[in-house]
Amino acid sequence: MRPPDVEGQAVAVFAALTDPTRRALLEELARAGPATVTDLARRLPISRQAIAKHLGQLAEAGLVSSGEPAGRRHPYRLEPAAVRPAQAWLARLANRWDDRLAALEGALDATDTQ
Repeated sequence: MRPPDVEGQAVAVFAALTDPTRRALLEELARAGPATVTDLARRLPISRQAIAKHLGQLAEAGLVSSGEPAGRRHPYRLEPAAVRPAQAWLARLANRWDDRLAALEGALDATDTQ
């Protein structure tokens, strides 16, 4: 079994999050829990077709999944674990900045004591 492509997963998450409609869908699922396309269309000023398209893109990025159908209903739910590769990438980037800022602070402190 091949290890997951962590960088590819992070890129997919970042790409999915670039769209404000997709972010609004994620926020609504986080706020109110699992929902169908129809449920989301009732709550948001977005057509059912647009919601279905955006949910498909969020599902491709692993950010949502549709559970077992309840009749003809397919509720979508958040998949928080999909964000972890993006969080890890941001943490590595932040650590690099922290290291650079600490080095700069050390250099400035050394200048002040001279």
